[in-house]
Amino acid sequence: MTIKRKLELAVISDVHLGTYGCQAKPLLTYLNSIAPKILILNGDIIDTWHFKKRYFPKSHLKVIKKIIDMAAHGVRVIYITGNHDEAFRRFAGTELGNISIVNKQVLDLDGKKAWFFHGDIFDVSIKHAKWLAKLGGYGYDLLTVLNRYINWGLDKMGKERFSLSKKVKNGVKNAIKFIKNYETEIAHLAIENGYDYVVCGHIHQPKMEIIETKNGKTMYLNSGDWIENFTALEYQFKRWKIYHFDEDKLAPFSVNEDDDSLDMQDLIAAITIVEQEVKRPKKEKID
Repeated sequence: MTIKRKLELAVISDVHLGTYGCQAKPLLTYLNSIAPKILILNGDIIDTWHFKKRYFPKSHLKVIKKIIDMAAHGVRVIYITGNHDEAFRRFAGTELGNISIVNKQVLDLDGKKAWFFHGDIFDVSIKHAKWLAKLGGYGYDLLTVLNRYINWGLDKMGKERFSLSKKVKNGVKNAIKFIKNYETEIAHLAIENGYDYVVCGHIHQPKMEIIETKNGKTMYLNSGDWIENFTALEYQFKRWKIYHFDEDKLAPFSVNEDDDSLDMQDLIAAITIVEQEVKRPKKEKID
């Protein structure tokens, strides 16, 4: 018996399948725990920049198979292209059953407009020096591989794990400034265009923040990544949540007790659904 959480919408990004840093197993566990109506893959799902034929383990293939299975069972899957999977941008507008490939997407969520795109167009290093961005990507991969060995040692000693790449980024003032500028620029553009929500990936920094200017306000959201943060965005009950795999596990989506807009039957149905495993009949022994 498998328990799944029903969601209106789930967003993941920056999985980087095909790289050593990708943590496909926890992602697969997460995907197996949810039943969304819509699944948005917000860029850098398959890493075509660093793709190597000699490295694409079974766990990475299982993630792709799981997403296809979800689409086959009625989940609307929207694949938004990013910079690491920019090879798919030539297929923007293509629809394969319940799977669509796009460069950006606007959805109506309970009367509010949500704008989804990866966010790499706001990265100066990509726009003007792709080779520099790729070089940085290789350095990031090296840090994540090194981090894996360090955390293995910390686990053996019973000490808390930590992210080496996150520590490096947080210690560099220019990196912090870039992230802040990135978030602000995107939010301002969303406000100018009248979007209530703007949802990105790219910088691997999970975030949910209301940004307000003299022209209005918007909610900026970033789904993080599945390399070091293990995070996703979830939308249910007219609310957003950042899902942290290490902290939330299979926790239900929280609901405000004073939210009178929810029907009790819908509330009960939306918290979880249970999938019964079909047991195969045992074969009778033939004497």
